[in-house]
Amino acid sequence: MSLDETFVEELEAPRVTGFIVRLLINAVGLWLAALVVPGVSFDGPWTLLFAALLMGVVNALIRPIVILLTLPLTIVTLGIFLLVVNAAMFGLVAWMLPGFSVEGFFSALFGWLIVSVVSWIASWFIGPKGRYEVMIVERRIR
Repeated sequence: MSLDETFVEELEAPRVTGFIVRLLINAVGLWLAALVVPGVSFDGPWTLLFAALLMGVVNALIRPIVILLTLPLTIVTLGIFLLVVNAAMFGLVAWMLPGFSVEGFFSALFGWLIVSVVSWIASWFIGPKGRYEVMIVERRIR
């Protein structure tokens, strides 16, 4: 082997499950939404964490059913109706959780959009196994 060969190792950061990392990412997204969007608010940090947890459950269980039921309308509107579905899921979380409030459709829409963008950006740092990963590149001389 020559000096120019490079070996790449994937090292896991300390054992933090992907679930906790994604929960915290959603919580940060909700916190930013509450800062930026006038109609989104929460009572405290525990409410924020429960809202993030409930948002994950709603997006995993209820949202696919709603998307399937509204598929004809989504096709007719060329997918734009999915914005309404996503805002409705955001509003559903606020309706189910006392201490987390969303005032109106546009607050729910923009709140969902901020949480989505934060999750999308954070997903760049989460590996395929659901954990955040650190890449170390080192050169070895033989």
